Amino acid sequence: MNFPTWNPVYETILADFGFGRREDERARDVLADLTESFDEGRLARIEGAAVAVAGAGPSLPDDLELAAEADYVIAASTAADTLLAAGIEPDLFVTDIDKNPETLRELTRQGTPAAVHAHGDNIELVERWVPRLAAENVLPTTQAAPKGPVENFGGFTDGDRGAFLADHFGASELRFPGWTFDDPSVGSMKARKLRWAERLLYWLETRRGERFAVLDGRRDGIEPVK
Repeated sequence: MNFPTWNPVYETILADFGFGRREDERARDVLADLTESFDEGRLARIEGAAVAVAGAGPSLPDDLELAAEADYVIAASTAADTLLAAGIEPDLFVTDIDKNPETLRELTRQGTPAAVHAHGDNIELVERWVPRLAAENVLPTTQAAPKGPVENFGGFTDGDRGAFLADHFGASELRFPGWTFDDPSVGSMKARKLRWAERLLYWLETRRGERFAVLDGRRDGIEPVK
């Protein structure tokens, strides 16, 4: 995914939520000042791998085997805690720091790479937590235009950003343990974001020529990304 391809979708997301590009760019610049370029060669194991992108939905405890059997495990947000409690070490952590920053700090200090995302609503968290991380293990990301060390591989929520990242680095297959699009426990804003995550996965599977099992039985109700 390159930014010119992603940008029209990004503009649609901004318009849908009423978010501002300028705030995202400011967050990106703050993150850029706090980070350095990540050695992307460390993600070479993704190429040709069956990658599990673990979501933090309530179905994750029932889907742990799907993660354990994958060649490479990407954990989104608090999915990392559930995986770790089950003895499954994530290979990459994807987060915007809004739920479990202590887990983020410990994983980076233990050598686990983390795709740390900055957007208009988490600047304070970026400023507070990024300096506490092991800098060499931080892959800084944005949903705006990439700049300096900050990359954009596509995606909007932690989970679908993990999927787009895996696609970018050449995953042969994507699996989705712990994805619950119809989660009654979340608020209205999170529910809207989950709908976008679903739309973006549908777009991604179309681009890849792959069928994601997590979308089975749902495709007819998904509005395509234009």
